[in-house]
Amino acid sequence: MTKRLLIAVPRGALFGETLDLLDSAGIPTEEVRENDRKLYFPEAGIVTVRPSDVPTYVEFGAADLGITGKDVLLEQHYRDVVELLDLGYGRCRMVVASPDIEPEPLASAARRLGVMRIATKYPKIAGDHFSATGRQIEMIEVKGSVELAPLTELSDGIVDLVDTGATLRENGLVIREEIVETTARLIANPVAHRLRAAEIDDFASLLKTR
Repeated sequence: MTKRLLIAVPRGALFGETLDLLDSAGIPTEEVRENDRKLYFPEAGIVTVRPSDVPTYVEFGAADLGITGKDVLLEQHYRDVVELLDLGYGRCRMVVASPDIEPEPLASAARRLGVMRIATKYPKIAGDHFSATGRQIEMIEVKGSVELAPLTELSDGIVDLVDTGATLRENGLVIREEIVETTARLIANPVAHRLRAAEIDDFASLLKTR
């Protein structure tokens, strides 16, 4: 008997829409919805993890498939996974933001010092963006609320993922540049994708029609 495909589902912002998508594809998610603490649901073929951990579980074969944001895949570019499908939901923007004051902090820092201090949870994406535009930055990696960094003068600006931008506005920040738009993506383990290609392709095709 062929073992059921195991999919890594991201907890957090993508969780509800991902479960809705799986329901529509015939994968039962009732038990997942009813258990906040349980993480592994072998009968449904689901394991729930942090979005940033999805590529790890998929790369090492702990899960055959996974769903996570494109931002995670860009940041973890070194992960050996196969990106199969843009699922279209969870749409957000990766942006550069700074305090809504004059003179504009990023431009001012660049003129005075030749370098800008940027706080972010996404050092790879931020570094690539500023490098591509020929600007020097001092990177400050933070794990918590990145909006606090420019308010306390830890940084001149931030690179962060935003949906409506409400949190930025509430903290007196404005978007200065848009780097990339991200959505939820379906990814696969390379070995599973080779050995179980028909199953995985059928599953991806099913999701594509939803």
